[in-house]
Amino acid sequence: MKIKLSVLIITKNAEETIEAGLRSVIGWVDEIVVVDDYSTDDTLKKVKKFKGLKVIQNRQENLGRQRRFGLERCRHDWVLVLDADEVVSDRLRSEIMFKLQDSNFKSKYDGYFIPFQTHLFGRQLKYGGENYQKMALFKKKKVKIEPLRVGENFELLSGRAGQLKNKIFHYSYRSIGQMLKKFTAYALLGAKDRIERGEKTSLKKIFLYPAHMFWARFIKDKGYKDGLFRLPLDLGFAYMEFLMYVRMIFVKS
Repeated sequence: MKIKLSVLIITKNAEETIEAGLRSVIGWVDEIVVVDDYSTDDTLKKVKKFKGLKVIQNRQENLGRQRRFGLERCRHDWVLVLDADEVVSDRLRSEIMFKLQDSNFKSKYDGYFIPFQTHLFGRQLKYGGENYQKMALFKKKKVKIEPLRVGENFELLSGRAGQLKNKIFHYSYRSIGQMLKKFTAYALLGAKDRIERGEKTSLKKIFLYPAHMFWARFIKDKGYKDGLFRLPLDLGFAYMEFLMYVRMIFVKS
């Protein structure tokens, strides 16, 4: 039985991960909307293996605006937002189906925070900021999207937010090469966002902030408890911080 829920997925060169995400929602949601930013790999070929999806190619200046574009093309009141490297767990699927078929829950809340669990090289992370939650299920007319180049924030304009118990699995870091490419792209985009918000770089930010980033993730937030295999991830975050503040020297406001 399908529930009246739209799933929105934004893609760009996501051939490695998109099929797993689609399989986790196909068959139990009434609508899946894929907005693709003109992928140059086999993303669209893999998406089109699945029948009945709404596939649109579109380009916006940042992810927040792209997500907003996609939301406008979702026909249902309730929307679940996924990244192309995220998978809905079986338990979360059952929990969402129960919530959205119960009139009491549907009227009581206008959005839900969902726990996320990041995977590094296929292994779950439990510490260092990688076991987190964010609002990803909501009534589309009730949210405001802050348009950022890297990620986006969903904020309820009114109403109440509930909390779901089960998880979305995030397969963001699959190899050192892929991770380095991602952090480099995020640093360059993040530099533009910060300049536009009026932030300035400095020697302190260039040299001390990366060290603090590593300390906060690996030591303060106990990333070390996951094991030494996660060192490349926390060093990668420090590298991203360093590159972003260096790049801000050359970005014009």
